[in-house]
Amino acid sequence: MRIKLAYGKTGLPLELDDALDVTAVAPTFVPALADPAAAVRAALEAPIGSPPLREVARPGMRVGVIFSDITRPAPNPLLLAAVLEVLDAIPGVEVTLFNALGTHRPNTDAELRTMLGGSIFENRRIVQNNTFEPATQVSVGLTSKGHETWLNGELMRCDLKILTGFIEPHLFAGFSGGGKAIMPGMAGQRTVLGNHDAGMVGHPKAIWGVTHGNPIWEEVREVAGQAGRLFLLNVTLNRDKAVTGVFAGDLDRAHATGCAFVKRSAMVPVNRPFDIVVTTNSGYPLDINLYQSVKGMRAAEQIVRPGGAIIIATRCSDGIPDHGLYGEILRESCDPRELLAKITAPGFLEQDQWQAHVQALVQSKADVFVRSDGLTDEEVRSALLRPCRRIEETIADLLGTYGRGASICVMPEGPQTIPYVA
Repeated sequence: MRIKLAYGKTGLPLELDDALDVTAVAPTFVPALADPAAAVRAALEAPIGSPPLREVARPGMRVGVIFSDITRPAPNPLLLAAVLEVLDAIPGVEVTLFNALGTHRPNTDAELRTMLGGSIFENRRIVQNNTFEPATQVSVGLTSKGHETWLNGELMRCDLKILTGFIEPHLFAGFSGGGKAIMPGMAGQRTVLGNHDAGMVGHPKAIWGVTHGNPIWEEVREVAGQAGRLFLLNVTLNRDKAVTGVFAGDLDRAHATGCAFVKRSAMVPVNRPFDIVVTTNSGYPLDINLYQSVKGMRAAEQIVRPGGAIIIATRCSDGIPDHGLYGEILRESCDPRELLAKITAPGFLEQDQWQAHVQALVQSKADVFVRSDGLTDEEVRSALLRPCRRIEETIADLLGTYGRGASICVMPEGPQTIPYVA
């Protein structure tokens, strides 16, 4: 059996003996729209639960258009070109583009040029959110959970905020897209830390595919509502990163429609948990670093048996990475059990703890092996994970422990799939 795993920009072939008990799990393939540019323009003209964008944006308005950063495969040139076409036709509209970095590193000029296209990069004002600089933020109050809301001050001075991005399953926010462009995208660190603390991330409904009842998603939605007047433009993508659907208009209604669309193709039932699950982080740019790759581990954890093994293939061209505190938090613990105890201890609150928290939860259920050309074995071990140089060899070793009849599941598209035991 030969399966191509989503890995970096090129993919990674996996060869398994046909005699093994192997199940492949992937989303239902949704074909690309024939003319995505026309579909985006049509969605802006006939949005869900909202007047057309050309009527929402009024003459003389200051408009902030939020776009996704380098870690997301959002088709920014397609989305921004359509939005700017509408806005440029309205007299006196002042447009600023905002890079929704959340707590990620700033993107370089070269990256921005690639992400946006040369014309947009050269001719538009671009602001990258700096979550770590309180002087760039303004207080917008408290959420119902008692967390402070701090948002980018320049964005808050805009009369209209247009949220662009794409919708996919998310490991603790249910789905991406929607209000996540505001929080964590354009939020201050204090707000992100509150939303991503141990109590929120550890909630049983803070999981793939769940929105209502999920405290993280509900607070994201609440913070977005505090930001003022909004207009949503989200798309869905297939495994080729091609646009399969466009959802524009009212934040709640358009995002809910898009989430339902994704759920129909991404939710995949299996009839049993597996001894070994091979997963990915959906290839570039989603597998740009190990921090992001916790998503692929979390997806596999849904269907691995307790005491089983997860093998993740992730390119990690940006390393662990070397910015943020994720790697440092991992290195400060001896094993996943100590890591989990540290993060869930009363009063513990540090940048990037949420990703380390999820990793520890996954490792409390299964061993995790990492196949990566971007990380050394030493770096993998420093992250409390086990190195894997060749997936076929690691599987052979595990079969020596579990027996040749062990069940194996392969998730070639990683967290684009939400598998569950029916």
